[in-house]
Amino acid sequence: MAETFTTQIRVRWGEVDAQGVVFNPNYFVYADVAATEFFRAAGVMTDTYPDMGQSYVVDARASFRASARFDDLMDIEVSVPRIGRSSYELRVDIRRGEELLTEVSLTYVRAVNGKSEALSEPYREMLARVSSAG
Repeated sequence: MAETFTTQIRVRWGEVDAQGVVFNPNYFVYADVAATEFFRAAGVMTDTYPDMGQSYVVDARASFRASARFDDLMDIEVSVPRIGRSSYELRVDIRRGEELLTEVSLTYVRAVNGKSEALSEPYREMLARVSSAG
C-alpha cells in the first residue's frame, strides 16, 4: 500500500443544500466511506487482523476550504499522521482535481470491553506501513 490511500466519490443530489453545495456534515460521511475503503484495502475488513478489537472515533474535526457541488467527482486521500499506544489519527483530504476542498481529522481509540487498550503489534505495523509518521 502507498503512503496515501485514495478513493473517489461523486456528489449525489441529496447531499447538496438549497445553495447547491454539499451540506457540511456530508464531508464526515465522505471521510467515513474513505476510511472504510482504506481499512478494506489494508485487509482489516477481513480476518487479517482478528485481534484488532473495536476502534471508536473519539474526535472528528474538519477544515473547510472550498465547496463541492452536485455531480463533482472528488478524490479522497487517507493517510495516518499519528500512531499512539491505543489511538491513531486518520487524515482525510477531500479534493476536486488539484483543489483541496476539506481536511478531516479522525482520531480512533482501540477499546476492548469498553476500555482503551494498546494497539496490537500487527495492527500497528499495518498502520505504520501507510503512515507518514512511520
